[in-house]
Amino acid sequence: MKEEKIELSFVRAKLHELSAADQDLIKTAKQSFSNAYAPYSGFLVGATVLLENGEIINGSNQENVAYPSGLCAERVALFYAGAKYPNISIKTIAVSAKSTTFKVNDVVSPCGACRQVMAEYEQKQEESIRILLHSPNDDVLIANSVEDLLPFMFTSPLLKKH
Repeated sequence: MKEEKIELSFVRAKLHELSAADQDLIKTAKQSFSNAYAPYSGFLVGATVLLENGEIINGSNQENVAYPSGLCAERVALFYAGAKYPNISIKTIAVSAKSTTFKVNDVVSPCGACRQVMAEYEQKQEESIRILLHSPNDDVLIANSVEDLLPFMFTSPLLKKH
């Protein structure tokens, strides 16, 4: 038996320390959570995807009384980007959140399902996706690859029949 360690890399910064382009992506993600439909949790999430061609796609979480039927903001934005621009690489995704019922003090990290979807897009395009995770107190966590959020991502080339 052998213990192994995984090292992850990320940057923690304040919003004002980011480039103007990254600040704009986060601002758009914050605006996107105003379109969230979250009557059950009161937890509003916005996501903004920047594509290689400069297009910006927004998403917000959409709840449903049958909880598994809802969808996270990240997947709303990613799936829309994939449907509208299937051959354009995703460069960056910015995520921001707030709650109507409690104070959010730290960055909100994507759920496991959203991480796996991001991982699939990253593998498909054979290029890393930057992730900007924003908190209401303007802390930002920056990961340069989905693998930094999901080191044991599920992959299986055998599932794809060519």
